Amino acid sequence: MGMTGSNSRKVAVLMGGRSAEREVSLSSGRACAAALRNQGLDVTEIDAGPDLVQDLRAAGPDVAFNALHGRWGEDGCVQGILEWLSIPYTHSGVLASALAMDKERTKAVYRAHGLPVAASLVVEARDLALRHPMAPPYVVKPVNEGSSVGVRIVRDGANAPALSPDSPARLMVEAYVPGRELTVAVMGDRALTVTDIVTGGWYDYDAKYVPGGSRHVVPARIAAGVFDACLAHALAAHRALGCRGLSRTDFRWDESRGLAGLVLLETNTQPGMTATSLAPEQAAHCGIAFPDLCRWLVEDASCGR
Repeated sequence: MGMTGSNSRKVAVLMGGRSAEREVSLSSGRACAAALRNQGLDVTEIDAGPDLVQDLRAAGPDVAFNALHGRWGEDGCVQGILEWLSIPYTHSGVLASALAMDKERTKAVYRAHGLPVAASLVVEARDLALRHPMAPPYVVKPVNEGSSVGVRIVRDGANAPALSPDSPARLMVEAYVPGRELTVAVMGDRALTVTDIVTGGWYDYDAKYVPGGSRHVVPARIAAGVFDACLAHALAAHRALGCRGLSRTDFRWDESRGLAGLVLLETNTQPGMTATSLAPEQAAHCGIAFPDLCRWLVEDASCGR
């Protein structure tokens, strides 16, 4: 079931939620709701909480626009609820969402499809605090969080990292790849373009969301072979994971090694959705205005994704 009827069709925009990315999701949701109203649609904003099912039944939407980020909204959980309620929804389905949210399993899919990744392993947090699991420098990150939540770099000569008491029990340790941060959004079956994300250091949470924390060069001014490889790899990752609608795949590129220095980091099935977020910014570069992108996602919505 898709969004093929008149402008009176009802859309519920799901936002907020209970993940570490709640505030980012609220920004995405409000921006998308405003864009869809601009398109003449009947929009209800729902802050996804314990009463989500009741809220959805009360709203009676034809389509749910998923603007949630992080756990419970991006990992297949809310997708399963929407499947159960037979409400068509945007972005990826249950399996693709669950796979992409789990960095370990995402990497297994990448490897199976011949996509380049950095060396990594999953360790118990209690063991990481005792010894280095690989030679520094390396990156420590939660297995199932987004927006660089909880990510840290262990530099050469540093001690094994001291972890906070609320650290996840299992963590991914990944070889640090120096160089540039690149990203590609995929819309349907089209890789849009490559963005070079320029920061003063690591592309952490503040660099992503604090004004002035980063600068986006669109399209990236990089070698044509690397540019084309990013497009091809992002589309291959989107397909391999079974993504639908809009996704965004992030890369690190050590330009000193040429094409051999390019690795995939992760695929986001619920990329940020304000007008200046990375994926909408790429869509705008390709001539797709933010309200039209939001409308396209609604028209693409379905169950059984």
